[in-house]
Amino acid sequence: MSNVEDRCRLVLIAPELADGAAAERAVGDALRGGDVASVILPQYGLDDGAYQKHVEMLVPRIQDAGAAALIAGETRVASRTGADGVHIGGGTEDMKDAIDRLAPRMIVGGGRARDRHAALEIGELRPDYIFFGRLEGDIKAEPHPKNVALGQWWAAMIEIPCVIMGGQEIGSIAEIAETGAEFVALRQAVFADPDQAAMRVAEANALLDEIAPRFGD
Repeated sequence: MSNVEDRCRLVLIAPELADGAAAERAVGDALRGGDVASVILPQYGLDDGAYQKHVEMLVPRIQDAGAAALIAGETRVASRTGADGVHIGGGTEDMKDAIDRLAPRMIVGGGRARDRHAALEIGELRPDYIFFGRLEGDIKAEPHPKNVALGQWWAAMIEIPCVIMGGQEIGSIAEIAETGAEFVALRQAVFADPDQAAMRVAEANALLDEIAPRFGD
């Protein structure tokens, strides 16, 4: 078996499912499909109490599979639920606040980098990773060209790891892996049909094993 640590890895974005048990089942199935570095848990409009209950169900499943659970909502939920870190969807002020409060005991990453200048401003804060795209940005089969271009520039220039949002098709990860990005994020490509989640993760990992450049080569 190849060493997944030396190539682009998967980050999953948990799906929006009204039934918490269904969400837990879908995420658990996906994690059984193969290597996943982390799972981002969006709040999806839930009030803080409902979101915390939702996260409490998912965090143990994610961590038991060896992945990091990242909160993308009310950041206080991260401490209350034993999550591994937070995903910040805002700009530099939100990122700075989260880093000041939570780093280094928790993973802090994300950002809203729409161009190189914004990306560098976020990078100056030294987050654990920077995210190119939106968590719900997989609206087409392929990744957004702007996110791919920014990720390729970042991966070539900056040591801080980057995550690029993928498209709705598993094959979209190939273009992202070729940029040198450390991570590719998938949502619909894995969870559009929750019953197929494990198969989709296995398919994605097989493709990355085949085509992803090896870091250090």
